[in-house]
Order: sequence, then C-alpha cells, then structure tokens
Amino acid sequence: MYNDTPDEQLMHLYGEGNVQAFEALYQRHKGPLFRFFLRQFAQTIAEELAQDVWAKLIHARQSYQVHSQFTTFLYTIARNRLIDYVRRQTLRPVGADTVAESEVDCIAAPVSEEPARQLSSSERAARLLQCIKVLPPEQREAFLLKEESDLSLEVIGEICGSNREAIKSRLRYAVKKLKQCMGDLL
Repeated sequence: MYNDTPDEQLMHLYGEGNVQAFEALYQRHKGPLFRFFLRQFAQTIAEELAQDVWAKLIHARQSYQVHSQFTTFLYTIARNRLIDYVRRQTLRPVGADTVAESEVDCIAAPVSEEPARQLSSSERAARLLQCIKVLPPEQREAFLLKEESDLSLEVIGEICGSNREAIKSRLRYAVKKLKQCMGDLL
C-alpha cells in the first residue's frame, strides 16, 4: 500500500494518526536499525536500544518536521541513544577503549599457513564481526551506517556531525583495517 511513499510523507501520515504509515516505516527500517546496534552490542542490548529508538520516534510523531531525510532523523535518534547508553554503563561496547581478549586474537592471530583452506561463509562472517568490533568507534559507526543502512556520505555526516570528507576518510580507514584483520580470509 505504501511501497512507493517516501519516508517523510509516511512520518507525516503517522503524525496525523495513520498507524499503517508507521507500520510501513517500521518494516522498511527495522532490520538495518537493529543490525546497526547488533554489530556493537549483544542481542538483548541491541533489541532494547532499537525498541527505545522506535519509542522515541513514536513520541516525536506529532512534532516531526522535515529538515532532512527521514533516515537522518531516525539514525540521529539511534546514535544519541547509543551514546546515552554507553555513558550510563560501566561496561562500554567492545572497541571503545578496551578490547576483549578474543578480539585481540582476531587481529594478532596469524593467518592460516594453508591459504587453500576454505572457510565457510559463516566462519568468515563471524571473523568479520569480530573485526568490526575492534574498529575505533567513529570508524565503526560510519562503516555500519554505510553498510547496514546504505546511507549516503552526506547523511552519515549529518548524523555524526561531520562533513562528507571526514566520513569518507573514516570509511577508508575502516575498510583498510578490516582488510588487515581479515587477512587472506577475504
């Protein structure tokens, strides 16, 4: 019903009381938003943070104004919620300032001496997730916003309070570090 309706229009419709418009927004963005948190936290925390973002979106429905793309609005809420969560916890997400022992192994472990050995895609995916977790927070954030949510550099810059070139640089360094961490597993 709302397949071709822009997000901003759906949000306005929802602000006017159209619950189906919210459902369309939710179905469009729930997966990428959840994965944005899941790549940084355990599943239960990711679920909690994602739910908090949707609750804040519901609360803001009547005051929503189009100043930029809806995804900028949504991920700004998500980023602020993530920052609030990290500030309130005594345990920070892995990679913030400390690195879990298992993730040090990801970077320090020598690549298999048998390059012909084929790892399953699930093993490569697990390794990639470990590598993502050890990225510096700003690089991890930019990488996840780009890869999980397919946002443009400009939108990521708006969300992160940076310019396009800074985001481009963060992404370049993130990809370089991920390639190093993955080694011959790519």
